[in-house]
Amino acid sequence: MIILGAISALMAVIFGALAAHGLDGVLGERALESFKTAVQYQMYHSLAVLLVIALPQLHARLARLASVCFLSGIVLFSGSIYLLTLAGLSWLGPVTPVGGGIMIVGWLLVIVATIKGARNV
Repeated sequence: MIILGAISALMAVIFGALAAHGLDGVLGERALESFKTAVQYQMYHSLAVLLVIALPQLHARLARLASVCFLSGIVLFSGSIYLLTLAGLSWLGPVTPVGGGIMIVGWLLVIVATIKGARNV
């Protein structure tokens, strides 16, 4: 999970640089803002993967499941936005909120993992 979280964070930096230096003038203003939103959510949730895995007070199985939700959410949420903006694959539009929902489930799992982990201390 640490490697996957780090790879995802690395990709967020690369995509952020692309948004800042390579897509201005290529994408319309709205598409560029959407792309930047995808980058932000990818970075936030990449860091969340690293943090959740590193916190020893969390219930381990639930922390791993939260990390899986964060990574899956990144693929579905950010990935669909990247493809929508760069490739115009409009059929992916409904995938974006599914990815966001999975990220929300990940945060709920962090809460439960914290409660369950606190009972085991």
